[in-house]
Amino acid sequence: MAAAGFIAQSSLGNACPTTLTPSFRVRIAMNLKGIAHEDTYLHLEKGDQFDPAYRALNPQMVVPTLIDGEVKLFQSLAILEYLDETYPDPPLLPKDVAARAWVRGFALINIADSHPLIVPRIRHYLTDDLQLSQEQLVAWIGHWIGAGLAAMETLLAEHRETARFCHGDAPTLADIGLVTQVTPAKTFGADVAPYPQVMRIYDACMAIPAFADAHPAKQPDAE
Repeated sequence: MAAAGFIAQSSLGNACPTTLTPSFRVRIAMNLKGIAHEDTYLHLEKGDQFDPAYRALNPQMVVPTLIDGEVKLFQSLAILEYLDETYPDPPLLPKDVAARAWVRGFALINIADSHPLIVPRIRHYLTDDLQLSQEQLVAWIGHWIGAGLAAMETLLAEHRETARFCHGDAPTLADIGLVTQVTPAKTFGADVAPYPQVMRIYDACMAIPAFADAHPAKQPDAE
């Protein structure tokens, strides 16, 4: 199914790859579902998100924002669930209630735990206000990325439904969370060798055009 009129406000300037993750998640979902969309790009390191026009669109001054006709949405998880409910084929969540909760929980390791600790406003507070060095900042980022990857690895090992993907043989919200956890890890040179299950699934996902084509490096504003 395709829909016109999607505008994904994205943070895709590669000045710092950790700004890319939320928009990357949304692009993956739209690609998987075959939803046509128009992207508008913001460079968070240059402060595009503080422009009054964007602030009027998204008072939190973060990305992504998604506009579908008269619907304006913010926060990537809410956008992902809206897309899944509005354009249900293929589904991003399993039908079983317990499985849906597991998939959501797995995705939230990235969406609600690891990634929010390394976004630009956090990094700038650490360096500008608390005067952390660049080395300390990199250690901070590596710590929280690694903690998320370690949790994902353990959960995949114990989950009975882990197969080609995190849950079964089709991508779900969990795989979107996994891919957008590994991407900044690879960019910052984190050691991913301790996470073989995570990396096996990451490679399976990135072999799919919907994931690969959504990668920040393949976007028009990649630096």
